Amino acid sequence: MDYFQNRILFEDNHLMIVNKPAGILVQADASNQESLESLAKDFIKKRDQKPGNVYLGIPHRIDRPTSGLVILCKTSKSLVRVNEMFQKKEIHKTYWAIIEKGNLSEKGHWKHYLKRSEKNNKSFVKEHAFQDYKLAELKYEILSKGTNYQLVSIELLTGRHHQIRAQFSHMGFPLKGDNKYGFKRSNTDQSIDLHAYQIEMIHPITKERLLFKAPIREEQLWLALAKNVG
Repeated sequence: MDYFQNRILFEDNHLMIVNKPAGILVQADASNQESLESLAKDFIKKRDQKPGNVYLGIPHRIDRPTSGLVILCKTSKSLVRVNEMFQKKEIHKTYWAIIEKGNLSEKGHWKHYLKRSEKNNKSFVKEHAFQDYKLAELKYEILSKGTNYQLVSIELLTGRHHQIRAQFSHMGFPLKGDNKYGFKRSNTDQSIDLHAYQIEMIHPITKERLLFKAPIREEQLWLALAKNVG
């Protein structure tokens, strides 16, 4: 109970905002492995002593090896509205990632075209519009630099499958640990150094402005690179 409780950054009758650890799925799949969804439902059922099933809507997901903020909806009304907000691009998400140091401009705005391969669970990148490839757009800024690595902040302007991973790899900077997209070796825990750091949104029911920031991983490299970030 305490483990999951400590992951909750915000909760009311409509929403639960959770800092997902790397390594678990957001939503259960055919493997029936533990997921953020199942952990949250079990937590709510035990804490609130609910006799029946717990309702929980999943309006978005982040990749299994990624950590950070996930919005969970506790009512069908909030789920419908949050889904609409995502479609209208009214929810603003910022990610932090660790990449190797190299010849990368301090800021950038990238537009590519991506196509997802279900067979490989991977997205492929084209520089220009091509057949059924979809526009993928992001902005980034380097936040800090260490001896071998640098920390970048990324604003997603579209929400394509593996978008950040695919675009950074295409530009010659695969995320640390992401050997699926060309990094030289995996992290020991099979995570990748990508963190859903911030979400800014209007509450779907109360219309209050909300801003959430997920604490970074308690790992030496993350702590060192984030130390001087304002």
